Amino acid sequence: MSRTRLIIVASSAIAVALAFAACGESNITGTAPAASTASRTDAERTEIAEVAIGMRTNRHYGKPVRVGNGSVRTYIVRDKDLWGTPIEIGVAMSEASMEGLPAPMPMSPEEMKKGGHTNMNMYLLDLPSKNPTPYKFVQFDWNPTGHEPAGVYDLPHFDFHFYTVPVSVRNSIVPSDPQFAQKAASYPAPELRAPFYIDAATPAGAPPAAVTVPQMGLHWLDVRSPELQGMAGNPAGFKPFTKTFIYGSWDGQFIFDEPMITRAYIMAKKTTTDPAVRDEVIPVSVPAKHAKAGFYPGAYRITWDAQAKEYRIALTQLVWRDAGTPQ
Repeated sequence: MSRTRLIIVASSAIAVALAFAACGESNITGTAPAASTASRTDAERTEIAEVAIGMRTNRHYGKPVRVGNGSVRTYIVRDKDLWGTPIEIGVAMSEASMEGLPAPMPMSPEEMKKGGHTNMNMYLLDLPSKNPTPYKFVQFDWNPTGHEPAGVYDLPHFDFHFYTVPVSVRNSIVPSDPQFAQKAASYPAPELRAPFYIDAATPAGAPPAAVTVPQMGLHWLDVRSPELQGMAGNPAGFKPFTKTFIYGSWDGQFIFDEPMITRAYIMAKKTTTDPAVRDEVIPVSVPAKHAKAGFYPGAYRITWDAQAKEYRIALTQLVWRDAGTPQ
């Protein structure tokens, strides 16, 4: 099922919600920083902070997968404390992986009408063995022509699905399942939903199964996202899509967290001279409660590591939450 209908169905609900809202393993090592940084430039202070963090953390990598001319692999950053507390979980893309990516596949007129994820290239990434987070694997997607609707997500971009359920559950999300409609319509409890997020079905009265993407789930969108404002009747707030954060649900629970980012936006991290742009941390709206205990993010990160020559996209600021505990 295309995301086209997902967005179109949700557009009227977005307008309503906006009105309401207006009311492998390697150690990261380095030299100890100087005692005073008052006279440093912003770039120097950022580098010192990164070194200080690196001295007390380990980064553990998962198995690399060939993508483009390079490779992509998952990683987990853990504190060097007694418990190995996780701080960040992400995907590292080698510099070369941005080149030689699969080109769009030729499509017949019938396929072009269907749109959706016809041109999507999908990779399932294993997480490192030392994984104390609730996440089970990552589905990494390359969309060379983006997807519908036109003017929203039709730019070359990557999807980073961090799943909290096994691959077998993700694989079971297919329309041939006799309970597909029932499971799609089984929504997480209200307290488990992040503020400002809406699903594509309920507000417009569409059947959830009609907008649930097979082998993904039902997508939930932040009504404040700039790329959605044109469809929400707020053209002054519209900005072209560069990055966004999505939640996905299935059978009564949220099953993935998804940063979705254009290739151009990620690659710009390498050439910028602004350290705040090179290492960008974007807060996310989080639910009042979680169904399962675990380490959950308060933000996601997009960064370029010049030393490792890799781009990293991650769920960061991980904090332990007991089941049912308010944030």
